Amino acid sequence: MNYRVHVDRGHEDDLGRLRVQLLMMGGRVEALIGASIRALTERDAALARRTIDCDCVVDQHEITIDEICRDILTLRQQAPSDLRFVTGSLRLATDLERIADLGVSISRCTLNLCAGAPFPINADLPRMAAEVESMLHEALSAFVAGDASRAEQVIARGQQVHDLSAQILRVLFAHVAENARGITQAVHLQSVVKYVERVGDHVANLGETVILMVRGENIRQVSQSGALVRAVPDHKGN
Repeated sequence: MNYRVHVDRGHEDDLGRLRVQLLMMGGRVEALIGASIRALTERDAALARRTIDCDCVVDQHEITIDEICRDILTLRQQAPSDLRFVTGSLRLATDLERIADLGVSISRCTLNLCAGAPFPINADLPRMAAEVESMLHEALSAFVAGDASRAEQVIARGQQVHDLSAQILRVLFAHVAENARGITQAVHLQSVVKYVERVGDHVANLGETVILMVRGENIRQVSQSGALVRAVPDHKGN
């Protein structure tokens, strides 16, 4: 994301530190989610435990980002573009932290699955997880590049994640109906599917925030039922 040059060098340094912290946090979260999925598919309990332990590093990044944003908002007069960047950074950090928490939840389910009898994992689950990991990488890349169009593409991919989640759960419930002895493992897998789906939702939030930071547009809309919906507008330019 491009910055204009500030007369106030201290302000420019603060924005630079904020950007670095966001990139570091994003990298940590991306690695954590990848490890949690790998631990699940490989039934690797040791990796699941290490993944859970990594969450504290992500939390520390969020704390640091909050502190930098507070200092900037308190001590500096903000240009509109800088204000969007700072407030957007807080939103990005919140969603990244929640994604990390979901990765921890996936790893905890993995520990429970490893402790029980082997249970077949639907091939669509790794596919769904890979799609979410790819979306996360693209959302972070869109932030780095300040590319709102790329962020829109990330948001659009969210529907595929929801479709895969519904398909996996249908197969899972059908399997349990024929094999009630696997109900405990099925419950853990059901939780994993919903956690992965929620990661996808938070990644879509990242995309929305990038669009807000770049274009100054909030693309979230509320339907008549009160539910939050996404509407990605067509743009001919920024």
